[in-house]
Amino acid sequence: MAKITTIIDIGSNSMRMVVFKKTSRFAFHLINESKSKVKISEGCYENDGNLQPIPMQRAFDALQSFLEIAKNLKSRKIFCVATSALRDAPNKKEFLTRVSKELKLNIKVIDGEKEAYYGGLAALNLLKNDNFTTVDIGGGSTEFAFIRNGVITKTISLDIGTVRIKELFLNKNDIKGAQNYIISELEAIEEKLPTIVGLGGSARALSRIIIKKENYALDSLHGFEYDAKENLPFFKSIIEANTNKELKKLGVQKDRYDTIASGTIIFKMIVKYFEVKKVITSAVGVREGVYLSDLLRTSNYKFPTNFNVSIRSLLDRFVDDESMSGYLGNNARNIFEVLKPLHKLDQKYRSILVIASKLEQIGISLDFDKNEDHAFWYILNGLSYGFTHQDKILIATIAKFTKKSLPKQKDIEEFKTLLPDLEIVRWLNYMMTLNLSLNCEYTKTKYEYKLEEDRLSIKSQKTQYLVKNALENIKAPMNLILEYN
Repeated sequence: MAKITTIIDIGSNSMRMVVFKKTSRFAFHLINESKSKVKISEGCYENDGNLQPIPMQRAFDALQSFLEIAKNLKSRKIFCVATSALRDAPNKKEFLTRVSKELKLNIKVIDGEKEAYYGGLAALNLLKNDNFTTVDIGGGSTEFAFIRNGVITKTISLDIGTVRIKELFLNKNDIKGAQNYIISELEAIEEKLPTIVGLGGSARALSRIIIKKENYALDSLHGFEYDAKENLPFFKSIIEANTNKELKKLGVQKDRYDTIASGTIIFKMIVKYFEVKKVITSAVGVREGVYLSDLLRTSNYKFPTNFNVSIRSLLDRFVDDESMSGYLGNNARNIFEVLKPLHKLDQKYRSILVIASKLEQIGISLDFDKNEDHAFWYILNGLSYGFTHQDKILIATIAKFTKKSLPKQKDIEEFKTLLPDLEIVRWLNYMMTLNLSLNCEYTKTKYEYKLEEDRLSIKSQKTQYLVKNALENIKAPMNLILEYN
């Protein structure tokens, strides 16, 4: 696969582009994201589905600019897919031919089930969950991918989209007609959907508003979760807003004024009709799915077991000595296990400690001074995929307070709603600091540990002066005695 790859997605309402750069076999990171609200489907549903000249020209101009960006980023491979608006348009050949001839770009028009599959593939690989249904509300259609026990079991596409509903019903102030039409489409799905993953602009726009409304601790869309039923009154307020001023007061961004009502009607009816309990937000979708279908084509379209793309990408880019990272991870595991009778932490925290230990060095790549603070922000923003918000915050916090006194409540106040009890954070920080202190001479020494009541004996093959001094200066969450020889 090319090192730099561009994916363009021509939707009914917006055209989007992402550019990914590979760092190793399965690892990558985003280097560009562009969007243009070309509204290629504008006016088409009122004209027998035919694309109109002005929207087609907007789409052509945006594609030309997107290709210029891809060229300047030295992208070696470009995938371009088109969804509902083009697949429904009787005159799509006119647009496809012009783009192929003048821009030398072949657009692949995908059917609804393929579109749903790409969204499901992205969410399955890049979110931390194995049982959910993706809901991708687009301009012309809404796609569903059913994921059960880590497998995409079914995909379906329904003709309910923001632009379609707006032009066919809301422009005529026929909300009841829109609701009846949506219900008639939803009847094609026969099961309840307790957990849905919201893809697409409408679902993400609603999540952004809820994040702001709730003063949520972390400004991060991907992986954000909320209670569906609790937010039904809020959805109702958006649907009933009569002016842009009212929408603005509710927190709706200006670029969503024209489609937020129709998108919210669709989303609200899905939540109610299928008795949805939890909504998980996904910042990835069709574009990432197209990329992953190429990247993972030799591994059954899933990342290898125990592989995380964000961890691997961070290590590839910011850690010079990979063996050191591996050593710190293994030593963290040993320390966690030997101290288990004292800390009594759930086993899930072992992997948190191991990951934090592996990533601790990345702050040094920016500057050694205050490298723990750098590591905190690198980790918090770099663990984009495969982690809950709680896990991201905890891993970053553990890395931040190494070589310092144990964190106090005021130190974690900003993110306290996403962090476990302070005592858990303090134990994890202590074990992290102990791990780094034992390797302050960078010798990757193999230690033997033995715990007897509140006394931890640490034996090494040779005495290390700086290690001995470092161990004398760290503080444990309880009266733990360290013996080093």
